[in-house]
Amino acid sequence: MVRKKPESNGIGTVIVPIKGRMLVGAPWDGPSGDRRGDVYRCPIGGPHNAPCAKGHLGDYQLGNSSHPAVNMHLGMSLLETDDDGGFMACAPLWSRACGSSVFSSGICARVDASFQPQGSLAPTAQRCPTYMDVVIVLDGSNSIYPWSEVQTFLRRLVGRLFIDPEQIQVGLVQYGESPVHEWSLGDFRTKEEVVKAARNLSRREGRETKTAQAIMVACTEGFSQSRGGRSEAARLLVVVTDGESHDGEELPAALKACEAGGVTRYGIAVLGHYLRRQRDPSSFLREIRAIASDPDERFFFNVTDEAALTDIVDALGDRIFGLEGNDYPGEMKKRIGGVLEYSWGSRDGILFGMVGAYDWGGSVLWLEEGHRLFPPRTALEDEFPPALQNHAAYLGYSVSSMLLRGGRRLFLSGAPRFRHRGKVIAFQLKKDGAVRVAQSLQGEQIGSYFGSELCPLDTDRDGTTDILLVAAPMFLGPQNKETGRVYVYFVGQQSLLTLQGILQPEPPQDARFGFAMGALPDLNQDGFADVAVGAPLEDGHQGALYLYHGTQSGVRPHPAQRISAATMPQALSYFGRSVDGRLDLDGDDLVDVAVGAQGAAILLSSRPIVYLAPSLEVTPPAISVVQRDCRRRGQEATCLTAALCFQVTSRTPGRWDHQFYMWFTASLDEWMVGARAAFDGSGQRIPPRQLHLSVGNITCEQLHFHVLDTSDYLRPVALTVTFALDNTTKPGPVLDEGSPTSIRKLVPFSKDCGPDNECVTDLVLQANMDIRGSRKAPFVVRGGRRKVLVSATLENRKENAYNTSLSVSFSRNLHLASFTPQRDSSVKVECAVPSPNARLCSVGHPVFQTGAKVQNLGCYVVSGLIISALLPAVAQGGNYFLSLSQVITNNASCTVQNLTEPPGPPVHPEELRHTNRLNGSNTWCQVVRCHLGQLAKGTEVSVGLLRLVHNEFFRRAKFKSVIVVSTFELETEEGSVLQLTEASRWSESLLEVIQTHPVLISLWILIGSALGGLLLLALLVFCLWKVSTALVGRGEHGAYKLKDP
Repeated sequence: MVRKKPESNGIGTVIVPIKGRMLVGAPWDGPSGDRRGDVYRCPIGGPHNAPCAKGHLGDYQLGNSSHPAVNMHLGMSLLETDDDGGFMACAPLWSRACGSSVFSSGICARVDASFQPQGSLAPTAQRCPTYMDVVIVLDGSNSIYPWSEVQTFLRRLVGRLFIDPEQIQVGLVQYGESPVHEWSLGDFRTKEEVVKAARNLSRREGRETKTAQAIMVACTEGFSQSRGGRSEAARLLVVVTDGESHDGEELPAALKACEAGGVTRYGIAVLGHYLRRQRDPSSFLREIRAIASDPDERFFFNVTDEAALTDIVDALGDRIFGLEGNDYPGEMKKRIGGVLEYSWGSRDGILFGMVGAYDWGGSVLWLEEGHRLFPPRTALEDEFPPALQNHAAYLGYSVSSMLLRGGRRLFLSGAPRFRHRGKVIAFQLKKDGAVRVAQSLQGEQIGSYFGSELCPLDTDRDGTTDILLVAAPMFLGPQNKETGRVYVYFVGQQSLLTLQGILQPEPPQDARFGFAMGALPDLNQDGFADVAVGAPLEDGHQGALYLYHGTQSGVRPHPAQRISAATMPQALSYFGRSVDGRLDLDGDDLVDVAVGAQGAAILLSSRPIVYLAPSLEVTPPAISVVQRDCRRRGQEATCLTAALCFQVTSRTPGRWDHQFYMWFTASLDEWMVGARAAFDGSGQRIPPRQLHLSVGNITCEQLHFHVLDTSDYLRPVALTVTFALDNTTKPGPVLDEGSPTSIRKLVPFSKDCGPDNECVTDLVLQANMDIRGSRKAPFVVRGGRRKVLVSATLENRKENAYNTSLSVSFSRNLHLASFTPQRDSSVKVECAVPSPNARLCSVGHPVFQTGAKVQNLGCYVVSGLIISALLPAVAQGGNYFLSLSQVITNNASCTVQNLTEPPGPPVHPEELRHTNRLNGSNTWCQVVRCHLGQLAKGTEVSVGLLRLVHNEFFRRAKFKSVIVVSTFELETEEGSVLQLTEASRWSESLLEVIQTHPVLISLWILIGSALGGLLLLALLVFCLWKVSTALVGRGEHGAYKLKDP
């Protein structure tokens, strides 16, 4: 950001990026009463708040004026003119004096890259009627007396003239015996300089008066360009003499030379010498009349003496140089509204808007290689009727152009005050100045200033205009807030301009949305051009800038970004009053957006766009509810690993750092009650982690998590990863708006139900009672039989069954004494009591597996199957706790292989109190490998392994119970075409070893128990004796009462 104070200079009104710097217009720069305006150069790449350098262009004399114009507001509009950093700065209120009248025609200064003016352009400025070259031929012979009166005449005459390089220039030839150029036309530029020269003029003297020779020199030399003469200026010759010439015979030739040069001659005869000598002046007067142009009453003067010369000065002013009553052409009343469009192609030129033309009705002017096209008032009468010519439509307030398919160009101009609603016309300018209006657009609300800003947009960047945006920044929205709005028109072939939509601020507020608009290149790298819209009144006049992305068919209705001045590090006002985003200013090959504010110019750097393609792969891909391969938090668990990868791509060109950081966090079963899964060491959520990425590469991170035993295994476990780029240290790239910011992976529970993943079960229930009989009615338990035994067998003959339950109900006169599952069954059975006379048991939760055997259920003979058994056998120090004693099999060939090495340290007997499982991870294992023979259809094969338990090992160990897990794997020989399901490949057998401890009863416990028993017996006897005594006494007392009534 760069700033320039004071804010009253209007800096930021217009801003143009040019060749590594920002040019900022300050049209109100200057002291009060002399707002000349200026242009500031703002450096790029320096520290924030760096001051802008003033260009001092307002101090230059523009338009060949002898002094700088005042209140011209230079910098109201800026335009880049070449690739070398040159530009054009316009002053719409630049004025020029024509006599005593002042006309504001506007001017534009051409400035090179070093901020030096290289000329000016004022296409509407007309030559003043006072554009004259005046040469005075003054008689300086001895007869002129007194000379001081002649000097007074000259001073008063010069003081009456409007001397300026653009108005009147004065030269003087004094003669007597020979003519002398006292000063030439181009010697003096101001009236003061000429008056001073006249005051210091001395008489040349001479005995002869050679008037003809002096006139010849004046007409042939005095008006020449070498003497400062101007070819287009009117030429006036004023001859002042007091006597007849001594070279009268040469006078006709001299006058002929003046006629050839287009010189208008004024003759002034001073009769003082004749009257003093009492001579007849007739011949002298005839000669002066011959010198003066016709008619004599206008171009001939005579005075009695030298003192009377001053009496004719006012007459000369009224008759010859009087400018007060002149009628100036209508074109003198035009005013340049600003240069807002620079044309392309073969018709390379500049389109000017002139809001002050035609009594502020406005007009436009096209300037092409010195040729002007200016439409007459009648050319626009159809769109701007004469009846409304006094309504100040301000046509030319905004100008632009659009290129249609086929190469046809239409000019655009806005008239925001037409009928108080505003109007925009799209038109062509013919070479004769005629105007053909292709279409006009009307505003919908009074005072909205519809058309005050125009922005054609080539969204697909094919060189033709696709969209036209028309602003109405003073449109009143809800609650009479000056919200503003922008109308989006589609540019078509059949219908030229069709309303497509409306853009407006969000939420509605005082904004003046659309006060400034600027077409932007493709900021988000989606292939379509974008647009910026300024809203300088938002947030209490702090201002804001809206960025909209283009599409194939127009502009997206909602902003992609809103940049508020309130978020800037410095306090700003009216941020968004101007905007331009066409060039790269900071040298990173990325387009920058320059935004104007009151007293400030802000450079917004665009950032590269990257696209992240995340992927999340989980190994294994499904959660097994049968195989538990790890322990977490002291429980059996299923461990998984997620590979989180990011592939980074970018379409943003330029020199920017292709390496950056991002933050990510991961969660399991987010927003679910009850933890089914957790990350290793961090619970259900991983705290934010930083990851280093680079464009064109794939970066991966491993996430380890586990799933505990759960009752909810139907819904998959959700793994969610959210991520964002890290721009906390320095501004880096931003995510493409289409790039995801999260990825979610659903990890299912494996069913192990074949390739179709459909579980087809066959549950067979068999129940038997130990009461036998032939009655068909329900059995009745009779006296003498207090117990009944029910045996229930549930078998799954096909694929795995999930959520299997067994319901047992019995009559109310029966009481369930015990429920005993089969001891050698690997199926876990857990029962609940839903009612006193019922039991509901879950069987093999969560999955009731199919029978554990190898059977060929197919249609063909099967061969090449191998069963491998991993049998835990040896602990630390070579201590055997189990050993293989015999292998029993039919139709199989088995071999016992060497012990396997555990991946971790083997368990020690003393460590069994801390370990409840012995498996291949903490013991040496014996390996038995059996090659099965051919299996015909429907046949099965079994392998029996007899193992010996070594009590010595378990006696030395201190534990309550330990489970020995043996693992069995069914596989096929290499090259086999058989495919085995995951459920059929693996199986486990569990052997639980429980250590019993004899309980020794101490002697003192026995003695204490005997004594306690004797005391209890004595107490009981005493209590019975007391009860019997009390009963006997009561009976005697009752009998006594009956005997004495």
